Amino acid sequence: MTDSTKDIKVNIEKAVQDILDVIEREREREIIARRYGLFDRKETLEQIGELLGITRERVRQLEKAVVARLKSLATTDLPHINEVKDVFEEEIKALGHVARISDLTAKLTDEATKLDQSRVSFLAQLVPTLAFVDESDHYFMSAGIASTHSEKSIREQVNHVIDGIKKIGVPAKIEEIAGSLGHPDSSRTKALASVSKHLATLNGRYGLVKWPMVNPKNIRDKIYVILHENGKQMHFNEIAKSIRDSGFKRKEVTTQAIHNELIKDGRFVLVGRGIYALKEWGYKKGTVADVITEVLKEAKQPLHRDEIVKRVLKKRFVKETTILLNLQGKSEFKRVAKATYDLAV
Repeated sequence: MTDSTKDIKVNIEKAVQDILDVIEREREREIIARRYGLFDRKETLEQIGELLGITRERVRQLEKAVVARLKSLATTDLPHINEVKDVFEEEIKALGHVARISDLTAKLTDEATKLDQSRVSFLAQLVPTLAFVDESDHYFMSAGIASTHSEKSIREQVNHVIDGIKKIGVPAKIEEIAGSLGHPDSSRTKALASVSKHLATLNGRYGLVKWPMVNPKNIRDKIYVILHENGKQMHFNEIAKSIRDSGFKRKEVTTQAIHNELIKDGRFVLVGRGIYALKEWGYKKGTVADVITEVLKEAKQPLHRDEIVKRVLKKRFVKETTILLNLQGKSEFKRVAKATYDLAV
């Protein structure tokens, strides 16, 4: 078994093994090792009970009793617990006084595997100066400095951050969120946000997981994020390249797939040959002739062709000749004076 710790301040694997050796009965060591996934994947009460020939409830009772004994020893003579405490506290404070176990593990180990995370989680639960939040539908497994947070207060403060983001209503920088909540230290706000399963972050902004701008779930959402971040129209080839160059998960998409989604989604408007913009920027779907019609209707009077071209180019990214060909060749427009046009009806 290889050790994956980053430095010699604390040897995670040895600490776990030596603490297990404190448990006198082999069956109890087996239960703890399997329940916490200390050497392999985590196992359920039922799986362990079947293996050991005892009931699910008996496994639960033994697990609870053993962990209670280990915690009582943690204040006196549990192996390595003081060095584990010092290192864990140092890293958690640096991360904002609260940290997801996955983030803490990444600080302490080279690979931060599931096995590493299981061991760090096990040790964190034994450190008496840490408050531990178990994983649920709402929270990631996390630990906080007990002098700053209790388990209950971590959950409450995480929910407070969620409420603050909901109030802002759009993805925001962590400094803005912290300011709106009256938090003087944005690193703590960031740490709390990382604990919630209802929040996501992308490009430095935080928001609800249901918001595509911070949690794009499909190709269309990713296109939306790219266009929104760019702030102006883009050719579908540019959009495809930007997605492939992004930090998105599953970003290997074909240019044709991007083009197909642009055509189907109402959030995107074709504003030139292969060029798309966001509908929310004020663009409307339609041909160049449709845009000329809109321009003349808005003017409520005939316009010189140069003025028509000028106004159409604000709505579409096409060549002037394309506009003039539509103006002169479509029956819905008529020339009413020299180089001046109006609607035919």
